[in-house]
Amino acid sequence: MSSPPEPLITAEALTVTLGGRTLLDRIDLAVNEGEVVTLIGPNGAGKTTLVRAVLGLVRPTSGTVRRRAGLRIGYMPQKLSIDGTLPLTVRRFLALWRPVSAARIDAALEEAGVAHLARSPVQSVSGGELQRVLLARALLSEPELLVLDEPDQGVDVHGQAELFNRIDRLRRSHGCGVLLVSHDLHTVMARTDRVLCLNGHVCCSGRPEDVSRHPEYHALFGRHAAELAIYLHHHDHAHTGDGRVVPGADCCDGHDHQHHHHHHEGEHHHG
Repeated sequence: MSSPPEPLITAEALTVTLGGRTLLDRIDLAVNEGEVVTLIGPNGAGKTTLVRAVLGLVRPTSGTVRRRAGLRIGYMPQKLSIDGTLPLTVRRFLALWRPVSAARIDAALEEAGVAHLARSPVQSVSGGELQRVLLARALLSEPELLVLDEPDQGVDVHGQAELFNRIDRLRRSHGCGVLLVSHDLHTVMARTDRVLCLNGHVCCSGRPEDVSRHPEYHALFGRHAAELAIYLHHHDHAHTGDGRVVPGADCCDGHDHQHHHHHHEGEHHHG
């Protein structure tokens, strides 16, 4: 029997300290082919630091990060400042980073849902449109792993749902893994395979519906954070001592419960 392919990226006991402050404390993380793993947590929880460490942009103080040999990564950073005085069309903006044909750029814009912006000045596009342009830029590397740091910031609720549906379709069509940072679990609930809830350390991890009910998740985000959608939830999991949420052990009375949840509309602050 052939062994399963190694993960695209693996972090083991990853620790990052800066100026005597521990930003990340012994983080374990793996992303496999075709899998969406979402990082959530409050501001200052270390989500962007973890992404940057996985990409090799931040050196771990201890622990290891392994990337599959020759791994192609498409990275969409949280913030990108564009010089407002530089007259650039979207197409020329995308050609700044690597030699790539206009046809390839147009195909990436099409995949990101913004083909109509190819000739627009990049300074003129809206916040939501710029996020799509940055997604197109990440796709230009024909990635095996897409790393997206809060791709939904500055996008309204309808736009978020459409964006995450598109990312899900890209994952399926490209067969790539996705490491996603989001400030909000309910927008990615149906479109992620695993969630890590960070607050310097991994508070809890597992399937999104199980993490949403974990006591540490509620402690960080408040009870309203579980108000995700209307869904059937089976009480068939238990919480291990290290915060993992494992299926197969009844933690309640074993009956199915119908939970009626409503979306929580709140202010989100980005640090």
